[in-house]
Amino acid sequence: MIPMLQPDDPPDHFPDPARALRHPDGLLAFGGDLSAERLVAAYQRGIFPWYNEGDPILWWSPDPRTVLLPAAIHRSRRLERRMRQARYRASIDEAFDPVVHACAEPRGTESGTWLLPEMHAAYSRLHHSQGLAHSIELWDGDHLVGGLYGIALGRVFFGESMFSRVPDASKILLVILGCQLARRDYRLIDAQVASPHLLRMGAQLWPRPRFLQELSRAVTDDPPLPLAPLDPDLSTPGGGLVAARDIEQRCRL
Repeated sequence: MIPMLQPDDPPDHFPDPARALRHPDGLLAFGGDLSAERLVAAYQRGIFPWYNEGDPILWWSPDPRTVLLPAAIHRSRRLERRMRQARYRASIDEAFDPVVHACAEPRGTESGTWLLPEMHAAYSRLHHSQGLAHSIELWDGDHLVGGLYGIALGRVFFGESMFSRVPDASKILLVILGCQLARRDYRLIDAQVASPHLLRMGAQLWPRPRFLQELSRAVTDDPPLPLAPLDPDLSTPGGGLVAARDIEQRCRL
């Protein structure tokens, strides 16, 4: 039986993520609320909310867990060619709410979204009031053409969602974000659930015990520099490509 959380339960009142083994998709609990305190407590334990309109809040801890290493994000030759040629500008935290709004738009033939207004409001509070949620944006002039957002705790970036309005925008941003995180000694990007897109970018599938062990080490260790603003040389895709190659080479030494 899946445990139910009450709104007045302490924010850190979550079942042990190991109990998610009882559900094939990693469902751990339902109910509770989306307060900043509960969300932070959840992410620190490797738990995140994900539910559809009309459902209670559902809390998940999937196994395996999809993880990206900031210094090892894969770039295909086609993506590198596009990054050399692209004339976009990248930024961090210049348009958090527009990015979340764009991520909530239906994709393709979909008619709905899991990113409901109360979810948007919860992450907006984490951004504006707590400084924990961040967005990274790609601009064509004044037009927002791509973005992703997530939560930074300790040396872990918990990716939530991304969108692209031009080819490869989210891939370009993932490379640039990886550079920014690697320079600040972030240890991992939690991508939650696998997709062909993430696997092509170098995502790894970690068993839950390994993920929780690495998470417990990284989530309490503050990075030496704040995540924002974006380093100036990463503000263009070409600069991000040069930085990614440099970081990759250093990791090999």
